[in-house]
Formats: sequence, structure tokens, C-alpha cells
Amino acid sequence: MTAHEEDGEKRARAHRHDLRAFAGVEAWVFDLDNTLYPASADLFSQIDARIADYVSRALDLSREEAHLRQKAFYHEYGTTLRGLMIEHEIEPDAFLEFVHDIDYSPVEPNPELGHLIGRLPGRKFIFTNGDRPHAERTAARLGISEHFDDIFDIVAAGLLPKPNLETYNLFLERTGVAPARAAMFEDLPRNLDAPHRLGMRTVLLVPDGARPVFSGAWELEGQAAPHVDFVTDDLTGFLRAVHGALDSAPGR
Repeated sequence: MTAHEEDGEKRARAHRHDLRAFAGVEAWVFDLDNTLYPASADLFSQIDARIADYVSRALDLSREEAHLRQKAFYHEYGTTLRGLMIEHEIEPDAFLEFVHDIDYSPVEPNPELGHLIGRLPGRKFIFTNGDRPHAERTAARLGISEHFDDIFDIVAAGLLPKPNLETYNLFLERTGVAPARAAMFEDLPRNLDAPHRLGMRTVLLVPDGARPVFSGAWELEGQAAPHVDFVTDDLTGFLRAVHGALDSAPGR
């Protein structure tokens, strides 16, 4: 193993469980933003700004007022879009097209990630609160599109976002995924609560260099986030380590 690979494996280790827990997983489910690409790409800041612009125009608010309203919608309804639909009957297609009209160049191609996802046994899905075109453009930029069986987006979810339990149940119903044989990768801890309760293995992606802080804090607090099985700040390194654990499992 090279020094780079050894460093990646150390950074990718789980904070609580043995990576052999992924033996038997037949469905690998990945959130999109800040999960399949690193938070350092800061793509979501563009989306956040576009959302504020949309709210400002749609509700005739100042930029500052729109930002506050946007965050209030997000905290109450899970997404700004859902708040706009419920309180102002905003048409979702126009909103989704507007807020995802961004520059994707900060997302760098990651051929190794594509290779590692492609080697995972079973099916692979993108499960996002964004829309399909945004997921397709992002995956194409990463160079990983061909490795996924399908994209389950906010439209497929009936515009009901994660972390609503109904959204995960609809995903399972549409895809036929058995949660006991699935793993979910996310950058938001609250979005891993329902998958954990359904029986999935759960992996939290945190910003680069933050894994020791997150895992250490949870361990010191007596595992205050039991719905998070694994924490990593390096998805590529984590999947490399998962492959190593699977390859060394009995019968492989």
C-alpha cells in the first residue's frame, strides 16, 4: 500500500464499527451535494444564492429579507421550495430550473471514485433533494454517471424532501431496495436518522479534516448520534477501505 493509500485508509476509518459491516450490502445510496463531491467545491453556495434571488423576486423582498425567509422555510419545511409551495403556491419546475442554473466547474473529475463505486457489489443510486438535471450534470462533471442505476430526485419524491420518513419509504418502494441490505451516504446527520431506523448502514460525510472532531465529540458524549454508523471526510478513501474489508471477508 502506498503512503497516499495508507493515509486515505486511516482518514476513512469508521468511528464506531468494523467496515466488514458492509458485507451483504446490495444497494449503495448516495446523497449528491457535499457527498459525492467534497464540500470544499462549495457548489451549494451558488445554489443558496440563486434560491435567495428567487425568493426575493417571487415575494418582492429585499435580499436580506429573502435570505431570512429562505432559512425559515428550510427549517420549517425541509426545503425552501416546499415552503414556497405551501405558503405561496410557487410552481416547482421554474424554481428548480432557476436555482440549479450554476457553474459546475468547481467540481473536479474523480475517476478513482467512479472506479470504486463501479466495483461495489449490487446497485447504486443517487438520492437527492435536488432535481435530476442537477444530479446528472454533477455526476457527469465527476465522471461517475455510468456507475449509477438510477437517480431518485425531489420530483420522484413527490416534492417531499429528506429527512421525511415517507420519502425514504417511497424510495424503497420505487427501487425495491431492502434496507437491511443497503447503505446510505449523506452529509447531513438528520438525513441519516430515518435510514438508520429502517435498517440501513449509515455513513456521514464531513468537511475535509473534520472527521476527528466529529467522531471524537460523539464518542466523548457517549455516542450521542447512534443513527450515524460511520464518519469520514474522504469518500474515495472510505470506499477504498470498504473494498479492502470486503475483499478480505470469508468467502471472497
